[in-house]
Amino acid sequence: MEYPRTAAEFNRQFATEAACWDYLVKLRWPEGFQCPACGSTEAWLTSNKLFRCRACESAVSVTAGTIFQDTRKPLRLWFQAMWWVVGHKNGASAVGLNHVLGIGSDKTAWTWLHKLRRAMVRPGRDPLTGEVEVDETFVGGVEEGGGRRHIGNKALVAIAAEIRGNGIGRIRMKRIADGSSESLTTFIREAVEKGSVVVSDGLQSYCSLPAHGYRHTRHIVERSPNDASTLLPRVHRVASLLKRWLLGTHQGAVSREHLDSYLDEFAFRFNRRTSQHREGSSSPAWSSKRSPSVPLPTMPSSSMFEVGRAERTTGRGNSSQGNTPLVSRSFSPFNGAVFSSSPP
Repeated sequence: MEYPRTAAEFNRQFATEAACWDYLVKLRWPEGFQCPACGSTEAWLTSNKLFRCRACESAVSVTAGTIFQDTRKPLRLWFQAMWWVVGHKNGASAVGLNHVLGIGSDKTAWTWLHKLRRAMVRPGRDPLTGEVEVDETFVGGVEEGGGRRHIGNKALVAIAAEIRGNGIGRIRMKRIADGSSESLTTFIREAVEKGSVVVSDGLQSYCSLPAHGYRHTRHIVERSPNDASTLLPRVHRVASLLKRWLLGTHQGAVSREHLDSYLDEFAFRFNRRTSQHREGSSSPAWSSKRSPSVPLPTMPSSSMFEVGRAERTTGRGNSSQGNTPLVSRSFSPFNGAVFSSSPP
């Protein structure tokens, strides 16, 4: 499959609704149509763009089981939205997307963005390997009282980042309930391959990792809270970039219940920050087996929390502000999950 690398190529390749439909057919059935019910490869096309299987007479839509299922909007508008989202380094907000494309309403744009974020998580993606830094950070406004590890209205996010020389490899992020051993171990088992070296601070919650098949290296913060960013520089850099992105692109208007979707999008963009294009790949969005349908939540109204300066808690209970955010390299256009399932 050919992937456009510029806006001009995109407009030429997807100039019409028919071109978008043909593209989906080729992407979903690269070897030709195959009935999901009986496996037959013979079918005819009905007047309403359904494939009618000659063997079992099942009617199959090319958009069934995808993020486009039951949509009333043109496919070309969807394609434009995907191009806009993945073609900009910092992504897009619902208000910005609706303003540019005229989708209909900010609520519809918000729903579309959440569908795209869900498609950015590739089922069965490879876990992190080698040496991996792991730490937690708070996302949310500064609160008074409650102690240094008190979550309150904030969200606690676990971050894992591969160590690749002086740089950062792939990352994984997830909101966790608390900093207990159970919560952190569950996150690590989902994100990091067994046998890898997990590098953490001195928090006691990490001490059970060897029992789960990991090698564990502890860096204990003894003098200053700033030591944490020196001992675990990669996860601190990722945390700073995350908070800057939430404040910049989304103006801090991210609800706690939907934070995981935004974390998935950030990880998707970060892991593909050096990609030029994504050739020869298929998408999890086309298959209901690989991308199961999950009911979308309703759009939040007043349950929003402001992402402000986040308090950082180290393994020894010291708190500090995050490092100065660093600007990552550009994200190339059209490397989105809807068109590619290639990891990182």
